[in-house]
Amino acid sequence: MTAPTPGPISAIVLAGSRPGPDPLLTGSGVSTKALLPVGGRPMLVHVIAALRAAPEVGAIRVLAQNSAELAREPMLAAVPDLHFADSGQGISASLAAALPEGDAPVLVTTADNVLLTPAMIAEFLAGAAGSDVAVAMVERRVLLARYPESRRTWLKFRRGWWSGANLFRLRGQRVLPLLDFWGRIERDRKKGLKIVAAFGPWLLAGALLRLFTIQGGVARAGRRFGLAARVVPMSDAEACIDADKPSDVTLIERILARRG
Repeated sequence: MTAPTPGPISAIVLAGSRPGPDPLLTGSGVSTKALLPVGGRPMLVHVIAALRAAPEVGAIRVLAQNSAELAREPMLAAVPDLHFADSGQGISASLAAALPEGDAPVLVTTADNVLLTPAMIAEFLAGAAGSDVAVAMVERRVLLARYPESRRTWLKFRRGWWSGANLFRLRGQRVLPLLDFWGRIERDRKKGLKIVAAFGPWLLAGALLRLFTIQGGVARAGRRFGLAARVVPMSDAEACIDADKPSDVTLIERILARRG
């Protein structure tokens, strides 16, 4: 008997604002990063367009502190199966509240993932199939071969330095213990060694001494929570270029112009 074909995966877009001033918004006249124009369109519009064009993706939910403001964006008015909801305190708590019931997987990305494409989504979901938690990452040589001027936060492991690509696959309620743990350490999300150390001394020692690859490290971290966790290496350097700094926006707009 042939196994049933999985249906479209639902998606969550994290579009909230972090505490404190954002250098990207200074003098822009825009109240929230998700609506900042990049390449002629608000960041969020680029991301929603990529998700909606991906045949693997079904319903899309946008989470933000003031989701009604984002819902009023005219460029999103005609997008089918697009929903908005107010987020809670912190990324992990917001995600936990938005997860589907049971073990249904969900795709998670961010509003500043402006260069996202349907091809990236397809590559990531194919690599993430069967996992409880999957994280998209780009190896440093892949990025620097095309964009040596780009500056990222790197996690250094055996056989590679890696940067996150703002794509995650979470398997429903199974990941709640991991999200609860992440809620206690997410303030250090840009400090690679602090994140690794939070998973225990063995993982930290292994990272410092390069005893295992990032795939092995993430698998070990997942087992702490009874989860099958996986890194999905992305082949496109642009997958890890998000809009964090003014220099990022300059590079992104150059890439968008080249894409036409």
